[in-house]
Amino acid sequence: MASLSTPNAMSAEDRAAVDAFRRDVLEASLDQLVLVRFTATWCGPCKQLAPILDKAIAEHGQGRTKQVAIDIDQQRLLAEQFRIQSVPTVYAFLGGNPVDGFVGVKSEREIKAFIERLLAALPPTAEEASIEETVEAANALLDAGEAAAAADAFAALATEHPERADIAAGHARALLALGRTEDARAALAAVAADSGDAAVLQARAALDLAESATPATEVAALEQRIAADPSDHQARIDLALALFAGGRLDDAAEQLLASIAADRAWNDGAARTQLLKLIEARGLSDPWSIASRRKLSHLLFA
Repeated sequence: MASLSTPNAMSAEDRAAVDAFRRDVLEASLDQLVLVRFTATWCGPCKQLAPILDKAIAEHGQGRTKQVAIDIDQQRLLAEQFRIQSVPTVYAFLGGNPVDGFVGVKSEREIKAFIERLLAALPPTAEEASIEETVEAANALLDAGEAAAAADAFAALATEHPERADIAAGHARALLALGRTEDARAALAAVAADSGDAAVLQARAALDLAESATPATEVAALEQRIAADPSDHQARIDLALALFAGGRLDDAAEQLLASIAADRAWNDGAARTQLLKLIEARGLSDPWSIASRRKLSHLLFA
């Protein structure tokens, strides 16, 4: 744990400030992220930063982030110890030590990224580990084709943790696998529109596909159209969507790759665009997605 130098001759006020810093920052940071905001009453940018930091901690601190404000005029000793040259200055403490920081006003997006990066260094609590195990189990059920069980598991998790975008995304994917498109859309409604969470992007891509997919009852008709005219690219795309929705992933990719091989520029590369959407909906790390991307690359660059 970092130590503060303590001059022999300290006022009672300074000693109280140092003791409070040890307790509220150094000791507290042993099991959570502590952001120390050096500020001053006369500082305009400090007044801008304070509500942004408050909001970012409340929404993205995951319950493991706290803030301590230090007025450099009221607590000069601490300001001198940390060699504060300008305000606002923010230091981040983990494990009893300062590990990062920034000077000046930052946007909420920047502070969110700052907090999330630092929180990643904290070991999970027993409760967090239990939640992650449950999420992994729900995802395993979904990957194994047990959509109903996965939907129930994700629904319970979403009720307990409505702030978790990845849980909402998993719930939506499970609902889509059950053909419950409207319910899937509702599950994603609470997630921020600008969320960059990979699971959310995958779920939204899957939802878009489900809403645009050709009914499975039309598969035979589309196959007949293609048999009569192999250059009917729109029929191939529509058929690929229907096959994908029905779980026939390889057959869906085959239709789109055939269209790309015949005329990759048709309709501004519509078949390639559609294949990339299917890959995104399935997830970039999915074995089918990896194999399909490899086939696409070989086709385009061989």
